Amino acid sequence: MVYSQRSLAARRLLLSHLLLAIWEAGSGQVHYSVPEEAKHGTFVGRIAQDLGLELAELVPRLFRVASKGRRDLLEVNLQNGILFVNSRIDREELCGRSTVCSIHLEVIVERPLQVFHVDVEVKDINDNPPRFFRQEQKLFILESRIADSRFPLEGASDMDIGANAELRYKLNSNEYFDLDVKRNEEETNFLELVLKKPVDREETQEHNLLLIATDGGKPELTGTVQLLINVLDANDNAPEFDKSIYNVRLLENTPNGTLVIKLNASDADEGINKEIVYLFSNLVLDNVKSKFIIDSNSGEITVKGELDYEDCNLYEINVDAVDKSAFPLTGHCKVIVKLLDENDNTPEMVITSLSLPVQEDAQVGTVIALISLSDRDSGSNGQVTCTLSASHIPFKLVSTFKNYYSLVLDSALDRESVSGYAVVVTARDGGSPSLSATASVSVKVADVNDNAPAFAQPEYTVFVKENNPPGCHIFTVSAPDADAQENALVSYSLVERRVGERALSSYVSVHAESGKVYALQPLDHEELELLQFQVSARDAGVPPLGSNVTLQVFVLDENDNAPALLPPGAGGVGGAMSQLVSRSVGAGHVVAKVRAVDADSGYNAWLSYELQPSVGSARSLFRVGLYTGEISTTRALDEADAPRQRLLVLVKDHGEPALVATATVLLSLVDSGQAPKTPLRMSSGTTGPEVALVDVNVYLIIAICAVSSLLVLTLLLYTALRCSAPPTQGVCEPGKPTLVCSSAVGSWSYSQQRRQRVCSGEGPPKADLMAFSPSLPQAPSSSDNPRQPNPDWRYSASLRAGMHSSVHLEEAGILRAGPGGPDQQWPTVSSATPEPEAGEVSPPVGAGVNSNSWTFKYGPGNPKQSGPGELPDKFIIPGSPAIISIRQEPTNSQIDKSDFITFGKKEETKKKKKKKKGNKTQEKKEKGNSTTDNSDQ
Repeated sequence: MVYSQRSLAARRLLLSHLLLAIWEAGSGQVHYSVPEEAKHGTFVGRIAQDLGLELAELVPRLFRVASKGRRDLLEVNLQNGILFVNSRIDREELCGRSTVCSIHLEVIVERPLQVFHVDVEVKDINDNPPRFFRQEQKLFILESRIADSRFPLEGASDMDIGANAELRYKLNSNEYFDLDVKRNEEETNFLELVLKKPVDREETQEHNLLLIATDGGKPELTGTVQLLINVLDANDNAPEFDKSIYNVRLLENTPNGTLVIKLNASDADEGINKEIVYLFSNLVLDNVKSKFIIDSNSGEITVKGELDYEDCNLYEINVDAVDKSAFPLTGHCKVIVKLLDENDNTPEMVITSLSLPVQEDAQVGTVIALISLSDRDSGSNGQVTCTLSASHIPFKLVSTFKNYYSLVLDSALDRESVSGYAVVVTARDGGSPSLSATASVSVKVADVNDNAPAFAQPEYTVFVKENNPPGCHIFTVSAPDADAQENALVSYSLVERRVGERALSSYVSVHAESGKVYALQPLDHEELELLQFQVSARDAGVPPLGSNVTLQVFVLDENDNAPALLPPGAGGVGGAMSQLVSRSVGAGHVVAKVRAVDADSGYNAWLSYELQPSVGSARSLFRVGLYTGEISTTRALDEADAPRQRLLVLVKDHGEPALVATATVLLSLVDSGQAPKTPLRMSSGTTGPEVALVDVNVYLIIAICAVSSLLVLTLLLYTALRCSAPPTQGVCEPGKPTLVCSSAVGSWSYSQQRRQRVCSGEGPPKADLMAFSPSLPQAPSSSDNPRQPNPDWRYSASLRAGMHSSVHLEEAGILRAGPGGPDQQWPTVSSATPEPEAGEVSPPVGAGVNSNSWTFKYGPGNPKQSGPGELPDKFIIPGSPAIISIRQEPTNSQIDKSDFITFGKKEETKKKKKKKKGNKTQEKKEKGNSTTDNSDQ
């Protein structure tokens, strides 16, 4: 007999396909289907074309397919973009008895990164025949059982689904038994063997039947089982249950010992035949016996093992009720236990990192990682949502497909601010209470060269003493780079330029790694006071970034230049300074002047003068101005004083240690009325033992000459030569009042007295040889209380040297003699006078050394004011060592205008011309005076 229930199965299959079609239409994803057990290479679909990808870009964009579980079932041919079967697909192994079975594929391409989701449905084929758990089933039936008695049978099972799993049963033909198939609430078949007429043990003790199960597939597959029926002697009434099928719902994870159901069976017999024992039928599988236990006396079924919905959600328990008679009768029932799902499984999360580390210049929307979620629970307990725990991070989650999410960049990154993020992803299901799982993704930010090296300040000032050793370290520059690794490796270099005629790299160098700046050669303050250059800092990034810094290196002056003596004129260098002094001069009269300059600057160039005392002599007749260098008398001269005076003047600067130069001044005392004729000579001497030795020799010669008759002969010869010289016109002729100004470094003095022309017996008078009578005596206490240097001591050596050059007053600025006075042409000098009573000549406001406008002011000690058309007879021009002469002649006199006011160089030019004319006469005179000179030396 065949029983079929195709209508109900067909409805269920149609409903499932309808739901699948609706889901596919809403998902917007690509779906394929393939039958199970397909051969290798079976075509599935043109996946590249369906995803909108070009075949030529599959390899360059790193096209790849990933799937959960076994990854070799399906494969893509990158040459034609076809998805094909790579290995055997067994639907029952892959999905079990699930009605829907599909393989989920993730298709990933890069440049740019894209993720596609593809579902491949595995269709069932009828590859599994119906199977019975036992090859033989035994039944015991009393011969007293009446017709229509029913005996349960174990049905077959089919691993296929749908129509392939719809079973029909057929019992081979016989006269005693028939087959009845019922459908329970759980859509399972319940088989019963129905007794058509009573059996007779005496006639037949054993019946062999064949039960055949046939599925609904094409082709049909069958399974069989042997039914062995033993006929027993009579027991009139068998126990009976209240129901033949009991349905029980039970929560999973129910603790052991929990009562599932209490069965109750009754027997109409009396006595021992009425007592019933409850037993699990031999149809109950071992896994069911491991989960449940039955009390044989009370019929209570309790939980014995762990119940897990995810392992098995339905249990069928066949229970027999047997009486205790000698020939027991049995009643049968089935208990179906259905488990209810609880939220006892936490979500599972798998994170696949794709783009780590992330470049800090990555675009917003860049995919960082792929996240897949799953939960073994069902219903709302298995619905999982994904969130990020932290809110202030530049990332967000984007749902791509069902339980798939992408972690993407939400805002710009800056590695210098934050170099890495610990992104915590939380997956939470919809159960009550809900369960969650967390996972941390460490996102490192890769550095990009977006920061240039930065100096702390745009300019540095460095002070270096001159005469430094070559290769000395003078400064260190540092430009940190906020980037990392090679982008933060900074190298330093000079920005090359020319410094005068030389390259900058010949002066300084910079270490490429440490940034140390070295001076390659000794620096000279007098040559280079300020060295300004730039240092460049470049990182090693691609492309490199850099910045520059300016270094101003000031070369500080050291006292490395000794004072240099200047000749009295503007000409060349001669021997010792020789000067004729009249014995008629009084105390404080200036007889000579020592001039010197120092190439250094500041205190190192501030000079002082000191007269070295003679060995074994009394108080010296002369003294020298501490800061002026003027040699003046300390008292009036008399005949007892030696006619030859040798003075050693020490010129010191104020450096540490002080440097010294020595000037030798030879003074010849002559009677009044005699004109000096010996030219001035100037040379620098030596200090120390050599000077002392020269002094001893001079005094020995003088001592010998004093006791020798040679002294008398020398005086007679000198007198005879002077008397034999013809008188010269204008000799000792009193001249007009003349203003004479002389200078030392840092100070000025003035005098207006009569001027004596020093004349010789031959030739015209020397216009540039002048003798001065004292105007004011020098205070003895001036050496004790030295005056501070005037402001012009701060001028550099080159500036002071320029002051010594000759200037024609006719070519320079304007001298204002006073209110209402005339304007005259004068040179420009900048300083201040040490004597405020004398008055001053000052430049205009803001004028420098080369300024051309000057104003003369009388001091409070000299109230005289010039009238209109008159020149001032007393003035001071600070800061210049030149000697200026002003000759006031009558207006009707025929005088060359160039002789009105002259400086050293112009006078020197006249001297040279005059020297050429009277050269022979001077030679004769020098021969006549050689005896006297030799005695002095």
